Amino acid sequence: MDDAEQPDLVAAVHTERVPELNVVGGPLEPCGTDPMTGFYRDGCCSTGPQDVGRHTICAVVTAEFLEHQRSIGNDLSTPMPQYRFPGLEPGDRWCVTAVNWLKAYEDGYAAPVVLACTHERTLDVVPIEALRENAVDVPDDLGNL
Repeated sequence: MDDAEQPDLVAAVHTERVPELNVVGGPLEPCGTDPMTGFYRDGCCSTGPQDVGRHTICAVVTAEFLEHQRSIGNDLSTPMPQYRFPGLEPGDRWCVTAVNWLKAYEDGYAAPVVLACTHERTLDVVPIEALRENAVDVPDDLGNL
């Protein structure tokens, strides 16, 4: 390879995206698309510098979890179209903030968690044992339940 070709190779290496990992060390899997979740509204619990709340836990929300969130000032049931937020119902899969999920856990209202869809940065806030204690495997097609 001559020197003229080398800058293109370097540019390609630096623009390649590093795959994000989940809390069990595998590739981060999508959390949900109906409704479309994620801080970036891409269906994944990805995070980045703009996501100061760290929306990294893929939770299957329950009525108790939603009520608890409302009681701590985090209303997840009321639609807020200006944030592309449809409002949640029990059974929805949603990327929730690590801090608020941990608060619900501590208060006895933790929502079930899909580990394969929960970003590894969650572990900066929530112990893996708490996540495993609330782990659930959710099939993509709920019609067979």
